[in-house]
Amino acid sequence: MSTAENTILGLKMPTDPRWTDLASMSLKEILTDHAFCEQKAATQCISLIQLYPNREELVTALSPIVTEEWGHFRMVWAEMQKRGYVLGKQRKDEYVNLLLQHEPKQVPGDDRLMHKLLLCALIEARSCERFRLLSEGLEDEAMRKFYYKFMVSEAGHYRLFLDLANAYFDADKVKAAWQWWLDVETQVLLALTPRGDRMH
Repeated sequence: MSTAENTILGLKMPTDPRWTDLASMSLKEILTDHAFCEQKAATQCISLIQLYPNREELVTALSPIVTEEWGHFRMVWAEMQKRGYVLGKQRKDEYVNLLLQHEPKQVPGDDRLMHKLLLCALIEARSCERFRLLSEGLEDEAMRKFYYKFMVSEAGHYRLFLDLANAYFDADKVKAAWQWWLDVETQVLLALTPRGDRMH
């Protein structure tokens, strides 16, 4: 993904070029990890709805995303079955876990929601970038098209979470917090070694 495209997504650091080559050699592992990522995305939306049931706009916006994310899991699982792959045990997402370690705890309740929404936006943006790389870098044309669809969907989710944050909070406050998260993610990526068996 070019610098301009990263800017559109708001990301400060592009994925290490080695990741695409590694992932293309570990498609089974990438599909498996992708399946679990879609499960977690659906679960996260459910969790936000449960935590903030009185936020009508949030509940209305995220309810269909739960269905969509689970539909994505089913798509990935169907692709795995077609290839004779098994799901296996869920893996830890080191990238997400490191980001979560930075989630501010000593902030007002409302600000916690802002940070949760921005963290979701960040993960969706990074996933979108990775799907773009797969849609361009895989040799299998069918799999390139497969991941192009996911790229488009993740871009929409990224915008949705940012829009929700701006709907509930002052724009300048959201902008400052978003820049802070982008800096955190840059440090997290620098601390991680590219792995071809993980989406993140």
